[in-house]
Amino acid sequence: MSVLDLILDPLNFEFMRRAIIVATVASVVCALLSCWLVLIGWSLMGDAISHAVLPGVALAYLFGVPFAIGALVFAMGAVALIGTIRNTSRVKEDAAMGIVFTALFALGLVLISRNPAQVDLMHILFGNLLGIPSADLWQVVILGAVTVLVLIAKRRDLTLYAFDKTHAQAIGISASRLGALLLALLAVTIVVALQAVGVILVVALLITPGATAYLLTDRFSRMLVLAPSIAVTCSVIGIYASYYYDASTGGMIVLAQSAAFALAYLFSPSQGLVTGLFQHRNAAPHRDNTAAVPSSSQHTT
Repeated sequence: MSVLDLILDPLNFEFMRRAIIVATVASVVCALLSCWLVLIGWSLMGDAISHAVLPGVALAYLFGVPFAIGALVFAMGAVALIGTIRNTSRVKEDAAMGIVFTALFALGLVLISRNPAQVDLMHILFGNLLGIPSADLWQVVILGAVTVLVLIAKRRDLTLYAFDKTHAQAIGISASRLGALLLALLAVTIVVALQAVGVILVVALLITPGATAYLLTDRFSRMLVLAPSIAVTCSVIGIYASYYYDASTGGMIVLAQSAAFALAYLFSPSQGLVTGLFQHRNAAPHRDNTAAVPSSSQHTT
């Protein structure tokens, strides 16, 4: 079988074409948002909200409504609850996130255990990328497009918020509103990505692409290009790998992104661990030779 056959053969199936579309949309949205999350230090927030939506998804299944509605309601509720605990008590933000997401995740598990026949736990936790119906496909595309448009429209304000909140406040930009906007976009993004990889793996899509791009460039504008490119490439590779190896699609996508991060961590031109060791070794003989050459003052008498 030729390389062209290996590429084209999976595309003969409609479920594979749908999977690639959904994974591409989810990867782009998550990767763009991950650039800001990595810079601000909100990686744990993505993890917290992704777990907190579980009871919303379970209730949506039980009442026969689109699970995106239940997930979005509980995602927004989790954000509001974390903010309330942080602002009205001595508990810090990381502790508030841990309390809220574990409590809501436990509530979701209880709801599912009480109604095991009506709710597909594996679908919720690990996604169902190869079995997404047309209605959910359009839902992902629409929510993803709205999120990307908002991120592009507000990218300058959000970037200033990430780098210097004080300066943003000084020039009349409300840092609290931008923070709320970013959290709302995070909630919508999690709903988009849930259908691709599920609750457990969605946090990888929200962190790994941005972290990988962060190792490859020092310019934020390039991060916004590199992160989606890496995420989409890894998603396609993961889908094809799951097709030929008959493995978990979501798991393969995350493994591909993890491999990309490992390569950047080791071989990034400016930040790579191996690259830095080679540069250090090559520079050491040059320094030694320079030290061995006597200075002009040593030749003068």
